[in-house]
Amino acid sequence: MCHVIVTCRSMLWTLLSIVVAFAELIAFMSADWLIGKAKSRSGTEPAGGGAGAGAGPAEPYHPTLGIYARCIRNPGVQHVQRDTLCGPYAESFGEIASGFWQATAIFLAVGIFILCTVALVSVFTMCVQSIMKKSIFNVCGLLQGIAGLFLILGLILYPAGWGCQKAIDYCGHYASAYKPGDCALGWAFYTAIGGTVLTFICAVFSAQAEIATSSDKVQEEIEEGKNLICLL
Repeated sequence: MCHVIVTCRSMLWTLLSIVVAFAELIAFMSADWLIGKAKSRSGTEPAGGGAGAGAGPAEPYHPTLGIYARCIRNPGVQHVQRDTLCGPYAESFGEIASGFWQATAIFLAVGIFILCTVALVSVFTMCVQSIMKKSIFNVCGLLQGIAGLFLILGLILYPAGWGCQKAIDYCGHYASAYKPGDCALGWAFYTAIGGTVLTFICAVFSAQAEIATSSDKVQEEIEEGKNLICLL
């Protein structure tokens, strides 16, 4: 018989697991890993000086570059209303700008796949608390720890690719491995780092979720014949 067990700690772990998986997935797909130096609409760096009367130079913008995607100003040749065009610059895995970024994509993809799997499984932990006589919380926590290691490897390798030609085009000639040159780090990079930290927090917190769902109070509720057990 399935006993639905809901506790604050188990629900918090489930929510964190889902948030971490989505955060890492969104960061991976984003083009906002590097924010390039300001350019005019024509693609050149904007000239200094104040704004004059009449038609002045186009407002400068900052192109962005991700692991496999980028955002640029609409040159006006495409009949779309958006000022910025975003999409993949690489049509295949081999066209990713750097070998380090290819390795980053692999490590992040593996880590995100594990996190998404755990997030899906975590939804069912209210009804299923063990698998093959092993606590499902402990198994998921172990998987989250492994996913965190993959994410760390990907994030360590990513800055090594800043010396590729694609990054130099966006960040200037001073860009090199672990030196972003004229670029700034975008929100996607920081989101990936924050998600990695939360991944390890989830891995540790899974033990608390397991303790909460197997406590003496829960066992008493089960012995009383209750199928729905909600505890703080």
